[in-house]
Amino acid sequence: MSIQLKRKIAFALSMGVVTTGIISFTLLALNLGFSKDFALVWLRSWGLAYLIVIPAILLIGPRLQAQVDRLIQ
Repeated sequence: MSIQLKRKIAFALSMGVVTTGIISFTLLALNLGFSKDFALVWLRSWGLAYLIVIPAILLIGPRLQAQVDRLIQ
């Protein structure tokens, strides 16, 4: 596996953690408020969002990047 591919995968994994964490926290806080079960609901939602977004980043990301590159050039 090339170093460039390893970097892309590492970036996708770390960006997925950050973005899904921020978005799931914000949306749950806005929609449900801070109840006693907030942390548990948030962690469950965060985990599910992460499982969904990582394949999306890895599969859709390169195609989207290629389209953006074509559009800009």
